[in-house]
Amino acid sequence: MPTSPDDLVLRLERVEAQLAIQQLPARYALAVDSRNLDDLVALFAVDVDCGRWGKGRDALKAFYGSKNVLSGFYRCVHLVCGQTIDLVDADHATGTVYCRAGHEDGEHWVEMAICYFDRYVKSEGRWCFERREEKHWYSTDWQKRPQGPSFQDWPGKYDAPRFQPQLPHAWPSWQRYWDAAGDDARQSVTSAP
Repeated sequence: MPTSPDDLVLRLERVEAQLAIQQLPARYALAVDSRNLDDLVALFAVDVDCGRWGKGRDALKAFYGSKNVLSGFYRCVHLVCGQTIDLVDADHATGTVYCRAGHEDGEHWVEMAICYFDRYVKSEGRWCFERREEKHWYSTDWQKRPQGPSFQDWPGKYDAPRFQPQLPHAWPSWQRYWDAAGDDARQSVTSAP
């Protein structure tokens, strides 16, 4: 089946968009782990909404540079494990990024399993993050097993409800799956649903 030149151009633009978007999570991890705030904020749209911090990259830089964001731990390593990308149109996309992150916090090395729920947008002619929403399964000192009831064990920090793990329960499919499987099936594999 022949393909028109216009179809080929659209297909090529989609491939280029996916390749550009795929670079964002790895560059984010590198910028966070190296504490390069200029590179970090350049990954976001020029008019990024930072909530109470304001709008724009300067506001985002102030947020990341504030106490208890990146200065809340000394060393960190973010390992990007996988990504999904759904192109919405020529200038917008959504996706998820799996990440395993370790953080040095005093005498503790805290491991987290994270899923970022991302929105991407073309800003100034290139793909950027429009928004990143982090949700995680657990955090715990690397010498401990993640365990219930909250699966949140970052000694001395992050006890506020907004830092509590939301996964896997945030996915509607999770609840539907275990409702269909039944309580006996659930209780046979966990003591902390």
